[in-house]
Amino acid sequence: MSNSSSVSEFLLLAFADTRELQLLHFTLFLGIYVSALLGNGLILSAVACDQHLHTPMYFFLFNLALLDLGCISTTVPKAMANLLWDTRAISYQGCAAQLSFYLLFFGAEYSLLTVMAYDRYIAICKPLHYGSLLGSRACAQMAAAAWGSGFLNAVLHTANTFSLPLCHGNAVEQFFCEIPQILRLSCSDVYLREVGALIFSISLSLVCFLFIVVSYVQIFRAVLRMPSEQGRHKAFSTCLPQLTVVSLFLSTIMFAYLKPLSLSSQTLNLMVSFMYSVVPPAVNPLIYSMRNRVLKDAIAPSLLLSDARQHLPVRACRHIC
Repeated sequence: MSNSSSVSEFLLLAFADTRELQLLHFTLFLGIYVSALLGNGLILSAVACDQHLHTPMYFFLFNLALLDLGCISTTVPKAMANLLWDTRAISYQGCAAQLSFYLLFFGAEYSLLTVMAYDRYIAICKPLHYGSLLGSRACAQMAAAAWGSGFLNAVLHTANTFSLPLCHGNAVEQFFCEIPQILRLSCSDVYLREVGALIFSISLSLVCFLFIVVSYVQIFRAVLRMPSEQGRHKAFSTCLPQLTVVSLFLSTIMFAYLKPLSLSSQTLNLMVSFMYSVVPPAVNPLIYSMRNRVLKDAIAPSLLLSDARQHLPVRACRHIC
C-alpha cells in the first residue's frame, strides 16, 4: 500500500490540450486576475484613505476585499503558470499550502458574510442600538473571529486530509487542490475521520446560512414597512449588493457539491469550480460599487489620478503625487 510520503507531486486537471487553447485560457485568467487586483485594491485604498468610509459596514467590506484577494491569489497564479508552461504538476508541499490558504480565506469569507448580514440587520432593524452594538472594538472582535474561524478550518482540514495514506495515484480532478479530490486518492478505509470533520464544518455552515437567511428576511420586512420611499431606496442600496454577493457565493458552492452525479463531467466540474473560486472575487468589487454612491465617490479620485498620470507630463505627474 502506497502512502502520502511516496507522492512527491500531484497532477492537476488541465483546461485544454492544445497550445492555442492553453494560451487563450491563460489570457482569460490574466484579465480576470488583473481585474480582481484592481477592483479589490481600489476598495482597500478607498476605505483606508477616506474618513467617510470609516464605519462598520466599510470596515467589513475592507476585510472582504482582503479575503477576495487571498482567495483568487491562491488558485489563479498557479493555474496561469501551468497554462503558460504547459504542465499540470504541483508539488506535495505546494498542494498542501494551496489547500490550507484556500480553506483559510474561503472559511473566513463565509464567516465574514455572516457578520455583514448581522451588521445590516442591526443598522436597519435596530438603528438606535447600532453605535453601541457595533462599536470599533466589537467590529474588530467580529472580524478577528471570522479570520480565526478560517484559520481553524484550514488547520483542521489540511492536517486531516494530508495525514491520509494515498492509494489511488496522484491525479487531482480539479485545477487546484481541493479536499474532495484528495479524498478520492486516499484509501477507502481511512478517510472517515476527514469525512467526520467535513460533516462538522457543514453543520456550522448551515447554522451560518440560516442566520443569514433569517437576518435578510427581517431586513426586508423592516424595509417594506418604511413609510419613506427615499428611506427604502437607501436601505436597499446598502443591502442588495451584500445579498447579491451572498447569493453568488452560496449558489455556486451548493451547485458544485449538491449537483446530481449524472451531471458530473470534467468540463462541467471545471466550469463550476471556476464559478465559485474565481468569479466572485473578481465581480464583488463591481457589485458593491454599482449601487453605492458613497463608495463610487471615494474610488473616483483614484481613477482620476490614474488617468491624470497617463496624460500629464512626467514633471506634472510628480507634482500631483
